[in-house]
Amino acid sequence: MDSWKIILFPFAWLYGWAVRFRHFLFNRGILRTESFALPVISVGNISTGGTGKTPLIEYLIRLLITDSKIATLSRGYGRKTKGFLIGNQFSMYKDIGDEPMQYIRKFGKKIMVAVAERRREGIQNLMENDSSLDVVLMDDAFQHRYVKPGVSILLTDFHKLYKEDYLLPVGSLRDTRHATKRADIIIVSKSHRVLSPITRKRITNILKPEQHQSLFFSYLDYGDFIPLFESGKNTIPDDLNSIILFSGVANSYPLQEHLHNLCIELHVIDFFDHHAYRKKDIDLIIKNYDDAFTRKKIIVTTEKDAMRLINSPYISTFQNLPVFYKPVKVKLHQPDEEEFDNLILNYVRQNKRNS
Repeated sequence: MDSWKIILFPFAWLYGWAVRFRHFLFNRGILRTESFALPVISVGNISTGGTGKTPLIEYLIRLLITDSKIATLSRGYGRKTKGFLIGNQFSMYKDIGDEPMQYIRKFGKKIMVAVAERRREGIQNLMENDSSLDVVLMDDAFQHRYVKPGVSILLTDFHKLYKEDYLLPVGSLRDTRHATKRADIIIVSKSHRVLSPITRKRITNILKPEQHQSLFFSYLDYGDFIPLFESGKNTIPDDLNSIILFSGVANSYPLQEHLHNLCIELHVIDFFDHHAYRKKDIDLIIKNYDDAFTRKKIIVTTEKDAMRLINSPYISTFQNLPVFYKPVKVKLHQPDEEEFDNLILNYVRQNKRNS
């Protein structure tokens, strides 16, 4: 730990006291937690950094979509609207946020995509809106204790386990380690594609899951380059020399690692999480592209960033440049995949209100 962080421990203690007091109010019933008469699955973390919640929500959608009517419920971080809102194919980033917009573009009318700051009211509205709804997937809701999910999934980054982290502002934890006991499933995300039994055992010994908790390991699998524009420069040069990567996500290191293997030189431009791109940001990206001394070069961003750029008034600046994004899926290691799938499927089938 950096020596300068030691002076922040009193602030971390105060933050921790406030968080524990809030849990005390819920545990004593002073603040009310509500359960619902349909399957509710919560996906979340206790850190400020990205742990792969969005790809896992998409994994759950693909797992359940054949037999279940699904709704996703998010806060809609970064949107300019307020209250409960159901998205559609005309919704923009500023209406519902980047992650919900991504769900709509991928799954269309096959699912309902809703946003609400108050998840309890959000679920009530969803149930009233559609009596055939089978399951609600709550995105980034581990700290949202006003709703008691039927299954609570907690993600922790392989490279930054919550047991080896500290509360804000010393570390990146926004909740106490003790709070993780509420999780039914813990997934160690962003692990290597090859996971040795020794590594699995080492991390299991660090996390020490409770008897009621299932522990699984996952990794990210990146798809092909997808052009940001249907027309324009959509060809990937052979033997790529340079990739200019820009992103406004919490952790871009897995994508950086992936792209490093596809080019000789990788230029990285990082923005804040959920960054709303401005003209000067686009100009900076283009300058980095122009400064790359090669013709075999492209610009790459994340799928989530692409959602924020699609309706940007500045996107036309990219029109004649080779700009691509990389879709990503989460995959579980074997034998975790089958066990995890069965656990989720059995829970939903046994608790459907329409079964």
